[in-house]
Amino acid sequence: MGAQWKQKGRVENSAKRGQLISKMVKEIIMATKAGDPDPAHNARLRTAVESAKKQSVPRENIERAIKKGAGLLEPVNYELVTYEGFTPHKVPLMVECLTENRNRTSSDIRALFRKGTLGATGSVSYMFNHVGMVVATHPHTAMDLEEAAIEAGAQEVEKTDDGAQFICEKADLISVTKALHDMGWQVSASEFAYVPKDPVEVAPAAKAEIEAFLNELDDNDDVHRIFIALK
Repeated sequence: MGAQWKQKGRVENSAKRGQLISKMVKEIIMATKAGDPDPAHNARLRTAVESAKKQSVPRENIERAIKKGAGLLEPVNYELVTYEGFTPHKVPLMVECLTENRNRTSSDIRALFRKGTLGATGSVSYMFNHVGMVVATHPHTAMDLEEAAIEAGAQEVEKTDDGAQFICEKADLISVTKALHDMGWQVSASEFAYVPKDPVEVAPAAKAEIEAFLNELDDNDDVHRIFIALK
């Protein structure tokens, strides 16, 4: 089914941990701007806050991010900018950035894509389905996933190494997330995602080069999420 690509070793690396916290704070700000500033009434925000707490993001950082998103502190005008293209060895990918300076981000992304191929708008996105995605775990591992998906209102579900990945219509993301919370699921991600229609397979020797390219992309502070059509 495919999921967001995540850099390995980020939590263990102190320098990259700072980048991880920065990206989590941005997500909290954006989740607050998109809905209610009370996590109890904003499923995306509640998930972002819980994820931040799991990574030991200081409480004052979380509270400040919520206030910024709600407009109670100095304004932060992040915008979502999406880039599409190919990694080395021609694997399609979508790159979402959160930035307050589109020109800087565009210049950075062009430079980073010199090892791949940066495409025009629409050149790669048709290879993905843009959907709502909820990643969650349940304390009862024997849960019937299909039944849970139907009850929550999701269209698809897939077992993952540590839980399940639910796919729904974008318009249903909040309601599906809330339903899973109410059913006892621990949600680690609730987001719009690009799911590849036909993931491609590459030779083992190519994977290290692709991984290095993705690491460089993800190290950019403005890069928020990366979705790749790789098996």
